[in-house]
Amino acid sequence: MDHSQYSFRRLEPAETGIIKELFSSVFCGDPWYDDWSDPVQLDLYIKDLTGQNYSLSYGLFEGDELICLSLGHVKHWYSGTEYFIDEYCVRTDRQGRGLGSYFMSKIEEALRKMDLHCIYLQTERDFPAFDFYVKNGFSVVEETVALYKTF
Repeated sequence: MDHSQYSFRRLEPAETGIIKELFSSVFCGDPWYDDWSDPVQLDLYIKDLTGQNYSLSYGLFEGDELICLSLGHVKHWYSGTEYFIDEYCVRTDRQGRGLGSYFMSKIEEALRKMDLHCIYLQTERDFPAFDFYVKNGFSVVEETVALYKTF
């Protein structure tokens, strides 16, 4: 696949408009059906992910259009510095064309240049994203569980 029409770059916190547009268009639809109808909550969430001194966000563009998005942060850990992906998505009408894998390879290339050698993320087993990550070389951490508490 020819990727010459795509450009990869680090996203800036000031780009929240295009980030929110792609993020909500993907995650409000099938199969997630997240309710991001509250614009204040969406704005706060995106700013939480992009506006910290340890935030690290990437985008893949076709022309001026953001089509792939990775929102994450750098985490210093005893085994080395990691990139923790909080949110990753490909524009819905561009999924299934290899762009997500290409985008992930560009992220890995950028991280190696920063001397980071690990990506960590969480997803649900029964969503298509799980198979995507496994196909792209991610391993399941069997010893880890996600816990939460509502009150």
